[in-house]
Amino acid sequence: MAKTILGVDIGSDSLKLALVSNGQVKKAVIVPIPNSLVKEYRVVSPETMGELIRDTMREHGMRCRNAAIVLPNETVYVRSVNMPKMTVDQLVYNLPFEFRDYITEELKDYYYDYAMISTPEEITREAPKPQEEGAESQEESEQANSMELLAAAAPVSLIEECRSMLRKAGLRLTKAAPTVCSYIALIRALEKRGGGKGEYCILDLGYQAIRMYMFNGDRHMVTRNLEVGLSTLDNVIADSYNVDIHLAHTYLTTNYNDCQSSEACRNAFGNIAVELMRALNFYRFSNPDSQLEDIWLCGGGAVIPSLRESIADTLDMKVHQARELVPGGDRLEASYELMQAIGITMD
Repeated sequence: MAKTILGVDIGSDSLKLALVSNGQVKKAVIVPIPNSLVKEYRVVSPETMGELIRDTMREHGMRCRNAAIVLPNETVYVRSVNMPKMTVDQLVYNLPFEFRDYITEELKDYYYDYAMISTPEEITREAPKPQEEGAESQEESEQANSMELLAAAAPVSLIEECRSMLRKAGLRLTKAAPTVCSYIALIRALEKRGGGKGEYCILDLGYQAIRMYMFNGDRHMVTRNLEVGLSTLDNVIADSYNVDIHLAHTYLTTNYNDCQSSEACRNAFGNIAVELMRALNFYRFSNPDSQLEDIWLCGGGAVIPSLRESIADTLDMKVHQARELVPGGDRLEASYELMQAIGITMD
């Protein structure tokens, strides 16, 4: 990948740009997105969004030619697959068929890509016991002749929209990957720095939804989506203060009159935490060997103290700030919102 690259993360209400050179974040910026420019996780007008990216880069002196963009979960298919070992050409041919039960449109209308996964067994496997020459178990034989991949399928139309949008901003699309790939890159970088935890739960407290990503090493285990987000809190504040929804959002983000500590908001935070606990309990039930103890908070809700406290108390887990996962995160003001834009630039 290019030595200097711009990471682009388009959310439902904000645009995040991170200029990264040789693995170091040089500049990063977050700007609001005009209402109705993003609907159902797709950019309504790629040309208008391209102009916003271009103008933001100019205003903040961000000079770059290449860009990597985060694809929202809702726009792509992502799954872990085990396949027999094969050549790259064979993999390119066979990978689309791994999605035939998920894609209802024509397979040819999608782009496909993959990344190799380091399985937990490869990381933690003990030294093999001595055995007679040629005495290889069936399980070991199968492992030796298979490979685990994180595979993704994205609509051709979506990629072309991204390409057109970035071209309008004077950029060349060099990478497009789903959100989970950004987090995997950050986890790998953390483990290279010697700060690995083995298991990770990354909690994205977004505006439209809350997403809980589970990882074992760099292996994506599952993503749980909760159809609640900061927009739910806007409704709570609007009802409590008898104001319209737009003013309520301003109240929430500025903590007007300490509204985040109001009884209505605390009850809402408690309800969110309970839903997260249910998702966590289901994950632990499905993965009885899990020793998951740590959770990283990102997204706009990560800066709301009462919400953080409610999550920490209810889940009884060690809560980390997003900056711990981001290289040089201590020097970034809003690393909790820039994680995806930074991670997508990393190999």
